[in-house]
Amino acid sequence: MSTHHPTPGHPDPTSPWVFSTHELGRRPGHMRTYRRTIPAPAEPTRLGLETIAVPVGEPIELDVRLESVTEGVYVSGSVHASLAGECARCLDALTDEIDVEIAELFAYPDSVTDETTDEDELPRVLDDMVDVEQIVRDAVVLTLPLAPLCRPDCPGLCPDCGDKWADLTPDHGHETLDPRWAALRERLSAD
Repeated sequence: MSTHHPTPGHPDPTSPWVFSTHELGRRPGHMRTYRRTIPAPAEPTRLGLETIAVPVGEPIELDVRLESVTEGVYVSGSVHASLAGECARCLDALTDEIDVEIAELFAYPDSVTDETTDEDELPRVLDDMVDVEQIVRDAVVLTLPLAPLCRPDCPGLCPDCGDKWADLTPDHGHETLDPRWAALRERLSAD
């Protein structure tokens, strides 16, 4: 039994993120659409931030269109996924969903675009394949809030006791004593 090992730097044809462009050829105007459901990756390639992310193994729904253009393959479409995280104010667990659009040109090798752009500026069509994982990752992560909230008016936590403001009575408070008066208070309470 032979195991296929992709060349480093080249797309892995067995990856669900990789699409073949072989059927498109290099004829501008040809198009193919694809729908795929891909399980969200685990660490270290988790899709998200520390505070909110697509849970590991949750389905990521891709609806993409590959179009052959003069300089490469234009990939466009949408991504849908569920999110899980923690409220930045009260630390409660939260869930949400995300829908983002993707659009990227993958340049053909030896095209004018390939020759006039830096290697990290645009992705490339390699071995008649495009790997959309990075463009999906960029689109999703850039859309996520850095400080997710369970609700827009979340009051957060009391800075003194750490209890949730939403669970506390309106008259909740903590007596703060100026340290300069602490000795006097001790003397008065002794009497």
